[in-house]
Amino acid sequence: MAQTFLSSLLPARLQFLLPSRYRSYSHPIVPVLRLSGAIGAVMPFRSGLAMSNVAAMLERAFSVPGAKAVAIVVNSPGGSAAQSHLIFKRIRSLSEEKKVPVLAFVEDAAASGGYMIACAADEIYADPSSIVGSIGVVSAGFGFQELLTRIGVERRVHTAGENKAMLDPFRPENPEDVARLKGLQRKIHEVFVDLVKSRRGEKLNDSYEDLFSGAFWVGAEAVDLGLVDGLGDIRSTLRQRFGENVQFRMIEPARPPLIARLIGRRAVTGGGLIDPAEVVGALEERAAWARLGL
Repeated sequence: MAQTFLSSLLPARLQFLLPSRYRSYSHPIVPVLRLSGAIGAVMPFRSGLAMSNVAAMLERAFSVPGAKAVAIVVNSPGGSAAQSHLIFKRIRSLSEEKKVPVLAFVEDAAASGGYMIACAADEIYADPSSIVGSIGVVSAGFGFQELLTRIGVERRVHTAGENKAMLDPFRPENPEDVARLKGLQRKIHEVFVDLVKSRRGEKLNDSYEDLFSGAFWVGAEAVDLGLVDGLGDIRSTLRQRFGENVQFRMIEPARPPLIARLIGRRAVTGGGLIDPAEVVGALEERAAWARLGL
């Protein structure tokens, strides 16, 4: 009687304020969190994805009482392989620990590391025009050695360890360095391929030779390849799955401290304090999206 009386005083969205024994959920609840941006490219005034700023959101999402599933909206061109894998493992760990299934929904793109994160879901859905795939590893940089010669600057590097200055952009490219880099890339690629195969299993169309080449496809093609389970948006898919009365519990990221927001606003409005690393990072992220035609 006490349980019915207390739970009737609060709407479903506020039931979490009551002790668990007094809660009464009349509608299915699905926590929703958005994972957007380049992976590993986290800077003070530019958002991105990394374990450091995703872990708390994941914990909150999987701790929502009575959740029927956790929905993850993925919108990422990829980035750091390590951070992608860490986020993937944390989602799988929480899903298995809480015994809550995970559904992923692709917006503009789930490419490279973004697709690795999507593979943590039990089911993946995409828009017909979403970009999906890019199961590969890439490293990019610049070579400035001729520029230094042209402007009369001498580069001085002193190391302990013959490979410490490997791939220095101010020196001519060394074939041995490139061979070593490609060896590292192959190992990371193998981890990625094994992960996709373990998660997608027999759903994958292995007859397509470009599946693990780093190529990417639109959502409709990704269904045929077994990279995603179907086409659809989060609202219509979850309402079809859990009923018209399903309630979405949005899991928002923590806001940065007030002082950081004020400094960031000053930088954006021309008040100075713009870090050159922020500019380079923004250009790199823009290049990652542009590689997908977005």
